Amino acid sequence: MNQLASMLALTLALGATGTQTAYAQQPKDPRVANLVQAGRLRVGVGLGTPAQAIKNPATGELRGPSIDLGRSLAARIGVDFVAVEYPRPGAVLEGVQTKSWDVAFTVTDPERAKQVDFSPPFMQSDFTYLASAGSSLYKVADADQSGVRIAVPRGDASDLRLTRMLKRAELVRTNSIAAAIDLVRTGNASAYAGPRFLLLAEAARRPEGVRVLEDHFAVIYIAAMVPKGNAQHLAYVTEFIEEAKASGLVKQIIERAGLRGVQVAPAANKSAQ
Repeated sequence: MNQLASMLALTLALGATGTQTAYAQQPKDPRVANLVQAGRLRVGVGLGTPAQAIKNPATGELRGPSIDLGRSLAARIGVDFVAVEYPRPGAVLEGVQTKSWDVAFTVTDPERAKQVDFSPPFMQSDFTYLASAGSSLYKVADADQSGVRIAVPRGDASDLRLTRMLKRAELVRTNSIAAAIDLVRTGNASAYAGPRFLLLAEAARRPEGVRVLEDHFAVIYIAAMVPKGNAQHLAYVTEFIEEAKASGLVKQIIERAGLRGVQVAPAANKSAQ
């Protein structure tokens, strides 16, 4: 097991509060000197999707790629990991203006790039629709029609993408992923737009009630992001992301999260960005 993968295994075993001894001897890097001085890495965590982070309502435990990568990055820097939670992935951007976090992991989008800078992607999937079993929607092209209502979590990447794409269908914005899915379940929306990995998981829970369309309306990339004006942090995080892909760490994280319909993104010099 290489150093980066070993670091993740150790930090996961020790937990968020016990990692100091694991990384106490790590060399310091001037690009993250301010984080070392602060003694912590604040990671913006958008809850609600297994490709980013899920919170156990009973125990409060956080799990998912954002948590695993955040802990591993904090260990590499030599600081404590601090999760800054948001109710859904798109809400993480609310923390940019208030400088509430140092790094976050989310779907790339040109609208988001106005506020943040992205690393090369570390995972990729696609966007499609979840429709009720009796729906007349069978292909993505069927969705953009008058009278079709498509549920999306407000500000999430599916919302941003479809706001630019749709011509006739109506977007119905909700304040959570669960609420968007519930609109389909109750017949108040024709479909829910989201990443395939999330839709497949939902369909597995309701095998007779919903189905996932086979085609897609966009390929999506998940990357690390830092607020604009932090070129040194971005360079450091980019290096970390490329190491994580090359070492097999991202593959381990995908497998640990049990993600279907998700692949490791190519190395940066081969990636379509």
